[in-house]
Amino acid sequence: MPVTSALVGSGLHIVEHRGPPDAPLVVLVHGSLDRAASFARVARRLPELDVVAYDRRGYSRSRALEPRAETLDDHVADLFSVLDGREAVVVGHSLGGDVAMAAAARAPAQIPAVGAWEPPLPWLEWWPRRARAGADEDPAAFAEAFFRRIVGHEAWDRLPERTRAARRAEGPALLAEILALRTGAPPFDLAAFPVPLVVGRGGASLDHHRRAADAIAALRPGTVVVEIEGAGHGAHRSHPAAFADFVRRAIAARPARER
Repeated sequence: MPVTSALVGSGLHIVEHRGPPDAPLVVLVHGSLDRAASFARVARRLPELDVVAYDRRGYSRSRALEPRAETLDDHVADLFSVLDGREAVVVGHSLGGDVAMAAAARAPAQIPAVGAWEPPLPWLEWWPRRARAGADEDPAAFAEAFFRRIVGHEAWDRLPERTRAARRAEGPALLAEILALRTGAPPFDLAAFPVPLVVGRGGASLDHHRRAADAIAALRPGTVVVEIEGAGHGAHRSHPAAFADFVRRAIAARPARER
């Protein structure tokens, strides 16, 4: 599977794992405080597809691009710049799932199906507020606290200091997108969601992450819920083969005319 790395016109860094001629295209969208490289082991398990992943603005090799705090519009526009007019199934992890769903809601003809792994739904009244962010937060400290809470204190302590510094430097991007998702209007209407939707969750994930899948299925009838036994929120890293199968479920959800 040939792998290419490049900058698109918007300045985003993308990585493409090329499949055979006429292979379906899938775009993988990472979550908060993450990067395209986290999908590498998943992409290698999808040789039958063209797989594109990219560093979202403010992260890793796209860090120079600053997001606004008001909405997720920058991230949605970036996804369309990666698509560059092509049709693709989009699979997003965590907040990347919100970006994927927001884009599909705007252009269902271009994005015929979506996979969303444990997307946050902070506009629902039961979603936890323990990590409430404020515009006056120190971005570096917020990024470290977020990593420790999601990945674990031991994982943070094992990171080389250079990697810790890189994660802290991504604090502005993290804070901006958290504020956008929590203070703005919902970026899509699940009750009117226009394309097939596959939602994933881990058998060992936190309660609110697992509950999100049921909430989406209740609001959007026909949603397929996929659970990976033993996985947590970071299933793309811990269970890459099972996550690759989750991606295949999203590809298979396309309307028959798209296959």
